[in-house]
Order: sequence, then C-alpha cells, then structure tokens
Amino acid sequence: MPAVTVENPLTLPRVAASADAVARPVLAVTTAPSGFEGEGFPVRRAFAGINYRHLDPFIMMDQMGEVDYGANEPKGTPWHPHRGFETVTYIIDGTFVHQDSNGGGGTITNGDTQWMTAGSGLLHIETPPESLVRSGGLFHGLQLWVNLPAKDKMKDPRYQDIRGGQVQLLTSPDGGALLRVIAGELDGHQGPGITHTPITMIHATLAPGAEITLPWREDFNALAYVLAGRGSVGADRRPVHLGQTAVFGPGSSLTVRADEKQDSHAPDLEVVVLGGQPIREPMAHYGPFVMNTREELQQAFEDFQKGRLGTIPAVHGMSEGGL
Repeated sequence: MPAVTVENPLTLPRVAASADAVARPVLAVTTAPSGFEGEGFPVRRAFAGINYRHLDPFIMMDQMGEVDYGANEPKGTPWHPHRGFETVTYIIDGTFVHQDSNGGGGTITNGDTQWMTAGSGLLHIETPPESLVRSGGLFHGLQLWVNLPAKDKMKDPRYQDIRGGQVQLLTSPDGGALLRVIAGELDGHQGPGITHTPITMIHATLAPGAEITLPWREDFNALAYVLAGRGSVGADRRPVHLGQTAVFGPGSSLTVRADEKQDSHAPDLEVVVLGGQPIREPMAHYGPFVMNTREELQQAFEDFQKGRLGTIPAVHGMSEGGL
C-alpha cells in the first residue's frame, strides 16, 4: 500500500490552507468495530457510532481488509440489490470484478475506483477474479456509500471506472504528503469522479513527521479515517490510529499529522479525508436500500421481490433463489 505513488512528490502541485483559514476543531474520534461482509471478507465499519448529522451525505464506509489471503480463501459478495444511493469501491491492493443485471461490469485493481450510481435500482455482484481465488494474495480496499437527494434517487444507474492513473496527485508545501484526489475539488484541483452530491474524497499518505493543513469548503462536513499508521488530528493534536475516524467541526481548514515513529508494518500514515454538502432530507435506510420514507423502502423491497430491479444473467449459472 498504496498502489498509486510518485518518486518525487515535489514535482506535483502543492496545496495548503491560507494563513487566515479557520481551523476545524475535532469533535470526536471513534474506533471502527470489526465484522464480516458478503461471503465472509473482513471489514471495519468506519462510521459506526457517529451521529448521522455529522456524516450526511455519507451513509456508511467499510474498510475491506487489509488481508493476505491464502489459496482459495478470497471472498466477495453474492448477488444483491441497491436503490437510492451511490457506492464507491476503491481498491488499494488486489482485484475486484463487478457485474450487474443491466449487462455492465468491469475490473478494478491497485488504485482503481468504481463509482456506481444505483439510482432507480439494479442487482450486482463483486467478487475476486478466479485467478486470485486460486492463488490467494493481498486484498485491501474501501467501500463508501453516498446518499442521493430525493430528486436523484430514481435516476438511471450510472458507472464510472476511475483508473488509478487518472486521480489528481498533489502534495504539501514540503513534499511530505502525497494527496490523491479521487472525487471533488481541493484548492482548485479537480479529481476525476463526477458526483450527484457535491463531495471531496482524498486518499493521503503522510511520511513520518509530516503534516497537512488543507483548505476545506465551509459548507462541507469533514471526516478523516485512518487506513494505516498513527498520527494526530486538529490543532489540539488528538491521537488517531488504524481503524479510527476523526469528526471535524465547522471551519475552513483541517489538519492531519503523522507520528515521527510508525509501526514496522505501516511505514506511513494512510488516511482518507472526506467531506460533502449535507443533503438535509429525511433518510430511510434498510439493508441495500436508502430512500426518504418508509413507504419508498417498502416499494423498493416489493420491486426487488417482483424482479423489477433486474434478473441475474443466466451465464452465471445462478438463479433468483440463490439471493
């Protein structure tokens, strides 16, 4: 980790908050509980325990792995439906194959992102390729759920395959950090991901002792999740480590620092920094559906049960009963 890097960060554009920026305070630091998803791959629930008013427009985020599978151990998800939101699958190490009931699909690996707007709904499956299942190997990634406003919940599904080489690469003034802007904008630099809901998503790598103070839109919320390593956040240097999320309060900049000493298996601080414009609409969330009302949830389940979200392609040799 990570898959996308550069030999000399000082060749990249540099970003820093202005001197008069208002530092965002750290409201809370939470620790993600561990669990299992899909067919049994390990995850950390990054947003567990955080009040939704601090997450909006984000719904949930799972860190998948990091796990070094043995032969025949890699796992994925079975066929399942979605409606009413967007899924963002970011693969840091390893490979995932996506297929859906509309005939879409693709492979993402080593720094790639697939941005799926479920919208009105579909069925899909995410699995490691057969070659990885046979050989085993390293797997590490994220899946983020981003809510859609009511006006966009029933839009046609849409896909964006964002290759690792497409992300906007930036650095801090001293070159101690590498910033990968996957979606949204940072200090005038635009990432490749196109979103219905205005957000910014960044994967940052900080060398030991490095610090970043990023300009941040005042109308966005702000979260920082630690993928690996140790550091601190905010002006009061709240400690954070692997599996923890920092929730920032209002302001126009945020600060993340890497400890001088890191663990032997994680030489740098790896952190995902997220922010978005809150939708501030009622949310009804159950399982794979995120709508505005309970009635809309019931309709989503009925549409799924009656096959209106699509059917599993026969080529897979599966039936509806396997869901």
